[in-house]
Parts: sequence; C-alpha cells; structure tokens
Amino acid sequence: MPTDPIAAIDVHGHYGEYRGDGRHPNDEFMSADGPAVAERAARANIQTTIVSPLRALSPRRNNNTFEGNLHAADMVAETSGLLQYVVIDPRDSRTFNQADEMLRLPRCVGIKIHPEEHCYPIQEHGEAIFEFAAARKAVMLTHSSEQNSLAADFVPFANRYPEVRLILAHIGCGWDGDLTHQVRAIQQSLGGNMYADTSSAKSITPGLIEWAVREIGVERVLFGTDTPLYHTAMQRARIDHANLTHQQKRMILNENARRLFRLDDSPAGDDRPTVAGARRESR
Repeated sequence: MPTDPIAAIDVHGHYGEYRGDGRHPNDEFMSADGPAVAERAARANIQTTIVSPLRALSPRRNNNTFEGNLHAADMVAETSGLLQYVVIDPRDSRTFNQADEMLRLPRCVGIKIHPEEHCYPIQEHGEAIFEFAAARKAVMLTHSSEQNSLAADFVPFANRYPEVRLILAHIGCGWDGDLTHQVRAIQQSLGGNMYADTSSAKSITPGLIEWAVREIGVERVLFGTDTPLYHTAMQRARIDHANLTHQQKRMILNENARRLFRLDDSPAGDDRPTVAGARRESR
C-alpha cells in the first residue's frame, strides 16, 4: 500500500552521532546527520521533523548539551524540513540562558529534556524546568517513563504550570513493562496541557495506539519517530495502517502538531537566519 497522502509532522526526531557503549555496531546504525534525517523523512511523506542533537544527550552522563544546541541551531537553519528543540540539562545552568536565547529563533519551536540521559530525577529538577518553560509558554518534549522520568511524576508539575504544553514521549515505554504509563498520566492531569507521542518501539504492539486514542482522545496523540534511532518509514506505517479513521490519522500525523506548535502549512524552509543572524536581529 502506498504511503498515505497526509503530509506528516514528526514531533520527535534527533540527528547526529549516536554514542552508546561502543561495544557493538549499534552506534553506526543509529546515527545520521541532519540532511539524512530530512531525506528519510521526505521519502515517508513527512514534511517537517522537529529534532534535538544526539550530542546533547549521549553518551549518558558525559554529553555536551551546550555545544550540541549551538550546532543544532546552525544545522537546522541550513536544512530544509527540520525544526529544532533546544535541550535543557538542569545540571548545566548555562543551558537555561541558552534556551532563553534560542527560543527566539524562528526555527526553534520548543524545549527537550531527558532525565535519563542527563541522569537526574525529574522530581528534583522539575520545578526549575517547568517554571522556566511556563514563563515562555513553551512546548516541552520529555523522555518517559523510566525511573528518573516516570510519566506520573510529571503530572504535578504540569498541573501547577498549565502554561507549559508537555509531550510525554514514547507511548508504551515503561521501565516495568507496563505499556500504559503515558496514557494514565494524561488521564490524571487537570489542565488539558499534556500529550503523548507515538515514537516508542512499543508502538508496533497491536491495538496500543488505538487504545490510547480511545482513552485520552485523538487530539492528545502526536506522531513521532525517534529518528534516526528507529526506522522512519516503519513508524509512519504504524499510523497509516492503524485501525483508525482517516481523520484521526490526519490529526495524529499533522493537525495536532500544527495546532500545538502553531505552525503554518509550509514545510520548514531554507530562508531562515543562522544563530548569529538571529542574535543580531534580537538586539
């Protein structure tokens, strides 16, 4: 069956060199530069991918978030089809100031956090992160639901800071094998400001995405691939072939993200300023 004609928006992508334990060829398999990520997306009829740099996230405990964000801003400005998350690591106070600046760039559309790769419990650092994001009315994507990033632990922060629109990554991901963490957390939230994306390998579980739609409503489910860690077209096919209506698929693949990130109908283009250019324009 051909790819559905809905032009998708991928709310959960990465780019760069994956650096794991170095003992296997996995690092090479899960690495791709920005143009390669954009090209894979285009082949799957994904018009826009919102990325964060793997350099900002891996290797665990020894990443370089500040430098990764700088590279991402310039790379995204030069690569059609990509938008950027700026990564905040609360262990590095510089990343808060950096995010404040980068969120003014036209192609930086949100904040990414990863308590697992940065090795901190969200319960300890969530207040500072959410207070910062709320002041900027930001969209924020977070890894969930391993032990530093339990989906339920985000609910009190999301309830206290309804200005933050929070995406819990990886429907079906759970440290204990429970596929329901993200959906149950959204059901516990009070402000209608929590969402979840489909980027988990567990999304291939029959019925899981369909169940999520029934439980929390299609408007709370966003398409994500976790590219290049997962196969872009495979993640797209899961939604194209889901037991959902065409309109539900359209909302997951495109309309929900367009509304949440306030995007226009055009793919991310090439005629945007670089980091240096944006700094000059903001003065």
